[in-house]
Amino acid sequence: MMSADRETNHDMTNGDITRLLAGAADEVEIGIAPYEAVIRGGRRRKARRWAVAAATTLVLAGSSATLAVAGLPGGDGTVAPAATQSATPAPDLFTPARTTLATGTENGKEWRVAIDVWAAPRTEAQAAGQLEAMGGYGDAPAGGIKASDLVGKRSYLVYFSDGDKRRKTFEDVFTKDDTMSGTDLQTASIPFDTDTDGPERLVIGMVGKKAGQVTCTWEDGTKTKVDRAPEDEETSTDTPAIRPAAGSPVDWFVCLSPEGTSAKSTAVTLVGTTLPAR
Repeated sequence: MMSADRETNHDMTNGDITRLLAGAADEVEIGIAPYEAVIRGGRRRKARRWAVAAATTLVLAGSSATLAVAGLPGGDGTVAPAATQSATPAPDLFTPARTTLATGTENGKEWRVAIDVWAAPRTEAQAAGQLEAMGGYGDAPAGGIKASDLVGKRSYLVYFSDGDKRRKTFEDVFTKDDTMSGTDLQTASIPFDTDTDGPERLVIGMVGKKAGQVTCTWEDGTKTKVDRAPEDEETSTDTPAIRPAAGSPVDWFVCLSPEGTSAKSTAVTLVGTTLPAR
């Protein structure tokens, strides 16, 4: 019997639903109802609840649809798919992120200092492939580095070049613990030549993100001040500046001494972005 009622209830037409709603108020029984009336009433109330639920669902669906349309440009009733966040592309493990740190011309010869940063491989197999790719770029690490040494680490190489030849200055890996702040400084001084010894005229260094100025002092007593490159404008690599490098957690600078002298000392002389008057 209950099954038949359910079947009948679900086969109701819109007209049946309307009549049930219209007659609901007339069938309210006041007082103590007989047992049989409670059972019958329960079935009737079940039918009415189904009808009201159906009507409520329609109203909510209509309200939802109306709100959705009102929120759409043009209101054409088209429901836009939920916005999804695009997946972050996997880093290129076999091509370095190359940033030029400084350029110039001396005695008619162009020179450049650049850094290559290699993304961290996740597996030893990826690291082996990266080592092979490094060789193709001339970035193969020295000292018997194995693929396992590179897993989970970003490798970097800084070099000075004057045409087809180049000279390495920094060669290492970045780790999660590599942080620099305040007046922290690390430098390398090399001859201004790719394959011969001579006065160490070229200073290349790394500093923290808040270093505002570096001062290079030369053996003849002169100094070169290098300021941080402004963030809101492009600074030519011909202009000495503290600048970021793609993939590097620290910033970089380059100083070149005048001819006839060489590097003596280097220091971070300002922390922050407010520069003193020259």
